[in-house]
Amino acid sequence: MSESLIEVQDNEGIVRLTISRPKALNALNSAVIDALEQVLVELEARADLRAVLITGAGEKSFVAGADIAEMRDKTPQQARDFAAQALRTIKRLETLPVPVVALVNGFCLGGGCELALACDWAVASDNAVFGQPEVLLGVIPGFGGTQRLPRRVGPAMALDLCTTGRKIDAQEALRIGLVNQVMSQDALEEYARTLTKQLGGNGPGAVRSAKQAIHDGMDQDLDSALALETSLFALSFAGEEQREGMSAFVEKRKPEF
Repeated sequence: MSESLIEVQDNEGIVRLTISRPKALNALNSAVIDALEQVLVELEARADLRAVLITGAGEKSFVAGADIAEMRDKTPQQARDFAAQALRTIKRLETLPVPVVALVNGFCLGGGCELALACDWAVASDNAVFGQPEVLLGVIPGFGGTQRLPRRVGPAMALDLCTTGRKIDAQEALRIGLVNQVMSQDALEEYARTLTKQLGGNGPGAVRSAKQAIHDGMDQDLDSALALETSLFALSFAGEEQREGMSAFVEKRKPEF
């Protein structure tokens, strides 16, 4: 794990990852992507993992994009390999069994926007700027932007952003559904602390099952998705977590998960 590129803070299974390359506005190069993948492989193996928060170092940038200087002289095959590396890493983030939340502080462009799109939801500071400006460089998004963006905001808006390359502010990102909330930078930090407490107090198995039901159900017809929900609901009654949660409610005390 590269602590210099990916900072890891662990609060009883609520893990905060900070992409730390502030002089380059946290741009994604091969080293950053490799370091992030190493961290995610470790997180995948953790049974005690409850949630992941991901952000960028400093207040100027979440991730300003992929590293243009590194990409400029790549051959088509090298570009394909770079995209494959990034897609594999971003997919690991997306498929973690726990909630993954992007804390967007500043620039969230290109590969940064694609990284945020792989998170379950995103919260932005009021100085955040979003966009898929790749066409301005003569290329298209290569880390999933043309596929995850229309699934998040609809094909018309995705086409708008991916073909004009225009940037949007946090309020427009909120309006189109790219982010869930917008707040000041200070409030964003308080949100992260509050969310850590909220998720830490919930049944971890129930949280994982809720994510599974939503993600897996979206790719099924409604009847099949409802059957999945019923199965996961019933399964939750097989362990101590449900018994503790409901007993605590009846006894008017805080559950101990």
